[in-house]
Amino acid sequence: MKSSIKKDHTLIIDELEASIKFHNLDLILGFLPKGSYLVGGYIRDIILGRKTEKLDVDIVVPLNAIEIGKKIADNIGSKFIILDEKREVVRIILHHTYIDIANQLSSTIEGDLCSRDFSINSIAFLFDKKCLFDPLNGLKDLEISLIRTHSENNLLNDPLRILRCFRFVSELNFKVDLNLITFIKKNKGKLYLVAKERINYEIQKIVHGDNALEAVLLIKKLNIFGADHFSEDSFFLDLEKINYAELNKEEKEKFLPSFFIAQILDVLSLEKLKFSKDEITKTKLLRKWHFLLEKKNIFRLTESDRFALHKELEMFLPSFIFYLPENLRLDWLRRWRDNDDKLFHPSNLLNGDVIKKNLKIKDGPILGKLLHYLSKELAYKRLNNFDEAIYKAKRWIEQNAPKCD
Repeated sequence: MKSSIKKDHTLIIDELEASIKFHNLDLILGFLPKGSYLVGGYIRDIILGRKTEKLDVDIVVPLNAIEIGKKIADNIGSKFIILDEKREVVRIILHHTYIDIANQLSSTIEGDLCSRDFSINSIAFLFDKKCLFDPLNGLKDLEISLIRTHSENNLLNDPLRILRCFRFVSELNFKVDLNLITFIKKNKGKLYLVAKERINYEIQKIVHGDNALEAVLLIKKLNIFGADHFSEDSFFLDLEKINYAELNKEEKEKFLPSFFIAQILDVLSLEKLKFSKDEITKTKLLRKWHFLLEKKNIFRLTESDRFALHKELEMFLPSFIFYLPENLRLDWLRRWRDNDDKLFHPSNLLNGDVIKKNLKIKDGPILGKLLHYLSKELAYKRLNNFDEAIYKAKRWIEQNAPKCD
């Protein structure tokens, strides 16, 4: 979202007040004490004209955030959560809107804004005066699409903010200030002081953004996760040379995130950062088949190898497509898009219950092997109907079932 944003304050305030009313936030204004203000991503996104599925609203009050939040929640009938009792940070959930209320920490509003992560998130709307307060020139940075921090200490206070830079590259298509790049290079190691779940969350945001490729390229360039072997491991591709247009819009949204995750984190890192078993398994399988195809020409795969590949990668084959020879990619995608292609979508004409009933065999390894054999026969078009499947199953059992004396 490259911005050519140059709105005057009056227009921004009009849009803010319209949004506040539209989202029923005006219900809480009467409970806020004098000196309260709106700040952060809510203002930023309105200025950018950016709509998000979940609305996050950050409000700062001079004192007593817990008491104020509880009073608001009780009066409007919303859910109330204390996020940080010591620092007095609370959350009110009103429909699909998350309203966080916190105490002002500095003696002045400017002091509080100067302690926020980036200038684009340091623009305040003062409820009392109905005006914008922008001491760090965040409006200018929004206009020129720049991520900049007022103080490097702000990032060191919470090193996750280092990773959040890349989220804004991905979500907003902004550039990172050169001084901030230099700081990140020097301090990226401090990212491991952050809770693993928080890092995981930011990575998911990064790889799902509209401009994820630019963010991932920058992460790799700056070697954020310290994987020095990336340059030596053939699994990690030159992402700038890939033609992503081979995937359609839906495929990009669904399968590129897993591809990008596997390009910035190895399996050990995924495990340390508490990624899901599903995500770890995907990466292991992507690596397994990439390295197998490095050793064995894809055209020399046996029927069983090829069948196993499609069985294991069926649900996320587009994440694997860029590891294939370029001249095969479109054909593989075309076949994968065809749900009736039984090689790319292995299935069976018979299920286990039907086989047990018709062939009088029990659950166990033999049944599993038989189902695998029938599925492979169907994939290679050597089965056409139920009767053929029953016939082949009987023949297979005669040849493979253990013989009893």
